[in-house]
Amino acid sequence: MLDIVRGWYNRNFSDPQAVILSMVLLLAFAMLWFFGDILTPVLVALVLAYLFEGIVAIMVRWGAPRTLSVLIVLLLFIALSVVIVFGLLPVLSQQLTQMVRELPGMIAKGQEQLLRLPEMYPDVFTVEQITDLINEVRAEAGSVGQNILTFSVARLGTLVMITIYAVLVPFMVFFALKDKDKILAWASKFVPRRSELSFKVWRDVDQKMANYIRGKFIEIVIVWVATYVVFALMGLNYSLLLSALVGLSVIIPYVGAVVVTVPIALIGFFQWGFTAHLGWLLLLYQIIQVLDGNVLVPLLFSEAVNIHPLAIIVAVLFFGGLFGVWGVFFAIPLATLIQAVLNAWPRQALAMADSEQAVS
Repeated sequence: MLDIVRGWYNRNFSDPQAVILSMVLLLAFAMLWFFGDILTPVLVALVLAYLFEGIVAIMVRWGAPRTLSVLIVLLLFIALSVVIVFGLLPVLSQQLTQMVRELPGMIAKGQEQLLRLPEMYPDVFTVEQITDLINEVRAEAGSVGQNILTFSVARLGTLVMITIYAVLVPFMVFFALKDKDKILAWASKFVPRRSELSFKVWRDVDQKMANYIRGKFIEIVIVWVATYVVFALMGLNYSLLLSALVGLSVIIPYVGAVVVTVPIALIGFFQWGFTAHLGWLLLLYQIIQVLDGNVLVPLLFSEAVNIHPLAIIVAVLFFGGLFGVWGVFFAIPLATLIQAVLNAWPRQALAMADSEQAVS
């Protein structure tokens, strides 16, 4: 047994570069594990820096100074944020509050529709089954409504922290973009020598992460707008709120689309009942999901994220369980990191094995 472990260790960790890469990864993981909450504004700034770097790079190629480019992009972002906070969020909040207040009426209407099922399909449904289902739905709806109404009150204590983040994050984004090369050069001083493998993995993951974050932002906006247009044309209640949920659901691949289908189907059922309108709603929503997965995602991401769907779902569950919301958002980049490490590591091990055979 010891010989097997020793042989595995010699094959994978006899190269100093492999040991250095392992130390860097363990250190980064430990920092996120122990200081994740403290580093939240840093992670937000990191995401925004990746998002804006492409725009800044284009402006620099057009001849604009980098500092001026960063300043222009950041000011545009701040202006857009003000519009969202004071224009869009109040509308979303209003629709959410209105939906919670109308839950009893929607449940009553849905109850009427459900009570018809035993009459229409007496061999499938009974009155007792429908009554039990209605009671469970009422209890769950009351709990969800109470949680939503108390959520904002519970979060009032964090307003000061949010204000601090709103001031700190733009400054961090500005300096991260402006002095990107200086920061990377400074950080490289703390990496041990003979770290070619670490830098190779970093370059691969850095490019893919940048493409992923920018592509994901564009995907959210396109899916949100397209879904809102469809819902609004159909006259679906709470179109803006539901379309926002659909747009944000693309952050969680595969799982998000399934979860968001439930409120859309319920609102459509409460509004129209079992009618053709509900069928068209679900059909059009499914078409949007198909176009997103088979047209939009390949166009935006191309080969930036070439990971098997099963690996993506496992990464979402694993990293989401470890780091919460941030783990879900960075699940695919972290899976890309693991993939890059695994792709680079065997080459080192095979090269060592070939060199040992040549010497022998």
